[in-house]
Amino acid sequence: MTAEQQRRQDGSAGDADYGVIGKTYSDYRRPDSRIAQAVWDALGDARTVLNVGAGAGSYEPTDREVTAVEPSASMRSQRPATISAAIDAVAESLPFPDDSFDAAMTTFSVHQWGNLAAGLSEIRRVTRGPIVILTCDPNLLDRFWLAEYAPDVISTERRRYPAMSQLAEGLAGTVTVDPVPVPLDCTDGFNEAYYGRPEELLVAGARAACSAWSFVDPTQADEYTATLKAAIDSGDWDARYGALRQQPTFEGSLVIVRAMP
Repeated sequence: MTAEQQRRQDGSAGDADYGVIGKTYSDYRRPDSRIAQAVWDALGDARTVLNVGAGAGSYEPTDREVTAVEPSASMRSQRPATISAAIDAVAESLPFPDDSFDAAMTTFSVHQWGNLAAGLSEIRRVTRGPIVILTCDPNLLDRFWLAEYAPDVISTERRRYPAMSQLAEGLAGTVTVDPVPVPLDCTDGFNEAYYGRPEELLVAGARAACSAWSFVDPTQADEYTATLKAAIDSGDWDARYGALRQQPTFEGSLVIVRAMP
């Protein structure tokens, strides 16, 4: 077994250790039906779909033939029995012939690939039609109030997420970028999902399910959490951002990138 295979068997994938993060990931990162519909609509009429960095299966369509690829053993083990088992492989080296799939998708994954250009080239090589990427635009991360209360978390995400221009260059063809509004009661617990429910980010499990927090020094993360709690308890958060508690959607950094050859 190579060092890379051992690392993946232990749960690591890309730059994050899902052997740790993945233990409770599916408790907090449950696919939101409205975001899922946006992804599925972008897939068009594709019947065969490749899901790269598939994790526990979030956002995989159930009415199509899906082939899942996931390098983390911890995440593969969390896939329910009702969907296909994932193949142990990475985006940069997909074990499929050219033009194998009608479409391909990847959700919250591209920022963890070891070699973005290679991964995009591979996913295009094996895909005949649309490539759909659910990701975050790093230039829009400051729209979210967490930039004030936990700046290192946001700067970590800004550093990790590729720019839209990088994705467009790597995918080539015709590329569109469309915002995805985040619902107030979003069931997928990425950071912005809590835009109107700040108390949820005080829960350790919720923060652990957002990989950016794992890159912040634990002492610093505790300080951020304490600062946010104090702002909520004192009413300061509500004085400044309380209107978000009633705002039905939030247009932050979440986008769908769609590329046609």
